[in-house]
Amino acid sequence: MIDEKKNILNEEQKQEVERQLQVIRRGVAEIVPEDELRKKIERSVVTGTPLKIKLGLDPSAPDIHIGHTVVLHKLRQFQELGHTIQLLIGDFTGRIGDPTGKSETRKQLTEEQILANAKTYAEQFAKIMDMSKVEVSYNSHWLGKMNFTDVVGLASKVTVARMLERDDFEKRYKNNLPISVHEFFYPLMQGYDSVSLNSDVELGGTDQKFNLLMGRQLQKEFGQESQCAITLPILEGLDGVQKMSKSLGNYIGVSEAPNEIYGKSMSIPDELMVKYFELATSISTEELEGIKQGLENGSLHPRDLKMRLARTFVEMYHGKEAADEAEKHFVTVFQQRALPTDIPEKVVSKDTLEDGSIWIVKLLADLGLVPSNGEGRRMVQQGAVKINEEKVESVDDRIALEDGMVIQVGKRKFAKISLQ
Repeated sequence: MIDEKKNILNEEQKQEVERQLQVIRRGVAEIVPEDELRKKIERSVVTGTPLKIKLGLDPSAPDIHIGHTVVLHKLRQFQELGHTIQLLIGDFTGRIGDPTGKSETRKQLTEEQILANAKTYAEQFAKIMDMSKVEVSYNSHWLGKMNFTDVVGLASKVTVARMLERDDFEKRYKNNLPISVHEFFYPLMQGYDSVSLNSDVELGGTDQKFNLLMGRQLQKEFGQESQCAITLPILEGLDGVQKMSKSLGNYIGVSEAPNEIYGKSMSIPDELMVKYFELATSISTEELEGIKQGLENGSLHPRDLKMRLARTFVEMYHGKEAADEAEKHFVTVFQQRALPTDIPEKVVSKDTLEDGSIWIVKLLADLGLVPSNGEGRRMVQQGAVKINEEKVESVDDRIALEDGMVIQVGKRKFAKISLQ
């Protein structure tokens, strides 16, 4: 338990505690419980000992998107307040996959996939946090060493009824959908990670609340002071409705090209712009309040604000020069309705053509404008493919290629043919 008698603060220290709490509260959904967090911060301020702030991640895909960065920005704020960041890579739990929000058992990843993804995560995180000051751990270091006696002992600390309080498990149970026993172990293992790291605070999305609270429960069971849980809102994607997700196609990828990030950002619904600024950028609280007021009194045009947001994202992940170029490209292509002047040339060998022509779907894939033939078909069917600014009408079309011909997919992808 926290010894409040030792946390005797002078006026300056009280102000520092309030300052930290104000920063931490920004944009969060819930702090469980806030009074305990205050006491932890008070003790930290009095003793000069940083709090240990945990984020657990299962690298389930090689790239992250803007939605994933919400929690990273909060970690950066904790880092700037002088606290220690514990980045927990779930190389063991990732082989199971967190069932949160899933209506079926997730596919398990291989160790090689997880480690490869973890490497790319660290590179992308470095664009937001100072990774040189982050403590990185892998939960296979303790979970992989547990014998069956240890596992049974851990499982004995939580009831099945408690597990079925999770919304996803409850729904699957009521609908007679399968729940594998190993899925029950996921929140147990995530909670045990907090025991192993002796964390003071754990962050996660609102969909992670059950798992974060499991950490509190298990720390108490193991005689530790329980961590506080801080949940952050789920960021809606470009459709303005569903959670940002690569599978739904409503995402902005951190590693995407500058023009792609800028163009996608311009399609963010107006009503979500403030939320994006608050959760996914490092804008100051004062600037954020200025944006809110400007929108309310009409002194700030939504289009101008959206361009500022798009520029901010590109600058965060690719630098100022790339942001300048992406903005110039957008203005040229979309506001002036002209083809960009810097269309990349793609070499096409005449030997690959049949009578000088090629199937439109194959052409799009060969030029790298779509990732697959299936996506190429879909783009043509949606009327999103143009050749020399003329819409392609059928997926069966064969295109007679000419030197200098411009191929366009969607609003942001272009290629100029160079026949050789």
